[in-house]
Amino acid sequence: MSRLAKRPIEIPKGVEVKLEGDRLVVKGPKGQNHLKLHPDVKVEIEDGKIWVRRPTDRKFHKAIQGTTWALIRNAVKGVSEGFSVRLEVVGLGYRVAMKGRTLELNLGYSHPIRYEPPEGVEVKVEGNNKIVVFGVDKQKVGQVAAIIRDFRRPDPYKGKGIRYEGEELKLKPGKQAGKK
Repeated sequence: MSRLAKRPIEIPKGVEVKLEGDRLVVKGPKGQNHLKLHPDVKVEIEDGKIWVRRPTDRKFHKAIQGTTWALIRNAVKGVSEGFSVRLEVVGLGYRVAMKGRTLELNLGYSHPIRYEPPEGVEVKVEGNNKIVVFGVDKQKVGQVAAIIRDFRRPDPYKGKGIRYEGEELKLKPGKQAGKK
């Protein structure tokens, strides 16, 4: 089990954290995050620190304490710094562009794909083959990046498609490799 949840979460300058019943509201310079808390976990805010406490040492309570701690830490980091995921579009003729708030992707299909990100997540295009997804909610940012990547996953033979920046692909050799 993780021991991180035994430590407090520091509240950075400019971030305001309030406990409203079973919800935690985190406000900061980048935006606002809401987090619904599990009823077994007790969250305390004292002198610039957030403490997450569990009622017993049962395995479930240890697990839910660690999960709650990580979610709160991500909420605090999101409103102070934000989260971003970078994607690369690889392939001859593959292009991406922004049309207002809509992302338009030309990925070798007979039609362009248009995707409008949900509220709270912004998408930016750099050049015509790089996509940056950013926002305050780590889960939403990762989900939007995964949805965009699913429009054309990387091909295992040529490597064409949408991939995360820095993602290593192991390309398959193809038919000619079997002939000797």
